[in-house]
Amino acid sequence: MKIQTLTQLQNALDADFAWRLKEIADLRLTVKSSTRSTRTMIRAGVTLLYAHWEGFVKHAATKYVEFVDLQGKTYGQLRTCFSVFGMRGYVGAIISAKKASVRIAAMDFIANSSDTPTKLKAKGAIDTESNLKAEVFDNILCAIGVAAGPYEARYRLMDESLLARRNRIAHGEFVDLDPDGWRNLAEEVIQLMRDFKNDIENAASTAAYLRPVVNA
Repeated sequence: MKIQTLTQLQNALDADFAWRLKEIADLRLTVKSSTRSTRTMIRAGVTLLYAHWEGFVKHAATKYVEFVDLQGKTYGQLRTCFSVFGMRGYVGAIISAKKASVRIAAMDFIANSSDTPTKLKAKGAIDTESNLKAEVFDNILCAIGVAAGPYEARYRLMDESLLARRNRIAHGEFVDLDPDGWRNLAEEVIQLMRDFKNDIENAASTAAYLRPVVNA
């Protein structure tokens, strides 16, 4: 279903967040009740937490771009960060096309696109690079016009507590994390997803994707 209204966007984010929250909650119960296999479950749990964090960021940001694209706005009405999604192909043509006519046509489109309805190409717009470190997340925030400030204090959590542990597990290395530590990490990841969801919903409801109107 295309995400055209604020309600549809909120429902899509709610649904994606809910099943991830349920799966994390189920694993928390398993870790709590596990005995001899606790260490194994914790290792699996870290991998799952990272997968849900990366998956939710990509899904939520993509749905937001889709929502913005379907608001019936022109490139001139949108903030530059969103216009970029629709202009990438033309910029690529300017850089790589061998024919001058192709480069000229691409440049003409960009120069005269202010009144052109958007085509943002939401599919594939958000790239987590399969390695969602803080730097990549910060880039995604910039791409969708969401302030990074509230997240900066948790960049170390993203890089060290979550991503670095996930990578060590993927390479077969030992990870020293007890059940309480894993539960704390799960709570942090859930809060990160909830905050990201709220920020996107707030941006959509306040039309933060629109270019500010400059009064003469």
